[in-house]
Amino acid sequence: MEHAVDRGGFDGRDALWALLSVLAVNAVGAAPALLAGPDTAWFAALEKPAIYPPGWAFGVVWTLLFTLMGLALYLVARRGLSTPGVRTALALFVVQMAVNVTWTPTFFAAQDLLAGLAVIVVLDVLVAATILAFDRVDRRAALLLVPYLAWVLFATLLNYRFFALNG
Repeated sequence: MEHAVDRGGFDGRDALWALLSVLAVNAVGAAPALLAGPDTAWFAALEKPAIYPPGWAFGVVWTLLFTLMGLALYLVARRGLSTPGVRTALALFVVQMAVNVTWTPTFFAAQDLLAGLAVIVVLDVLVAATILAFDRVDRRAALLLVPYLAWVLFATLLNYRFFALNG
């Protein structure tokens, strides 16, 4: 994908790579929902925090966030692996994404509120580190991840409240 930087423009190939990045991040991000989710008797029986959003909001928000993440990933990757900081930024993105997808099975499938909280606290740190690494490569990419960090911090508070109410 280094061609985009060399030309300095954006063409059909760039649009295709951006679209593929968005689709890949959405697919990876949505995959854990196939294994477990909030549609269980266990989750229904939990006391919900007052700040718990309506169920439909999660799908809408995560789709938007994964789309922004895919665009951010594309912006960094298009710089090419030989560009300083790109490898580190991409490695951090992959690690935070791996941690992200472990939260759903930890919280919902394992039904472990405390372990879910531990996973999401690690995710908070990794997302912040990813934003810093992306900022060294492309400021726009870093800014695209800020809503993700805000949502994950909110989700951390939500997870904590679930634990406090039901732990």
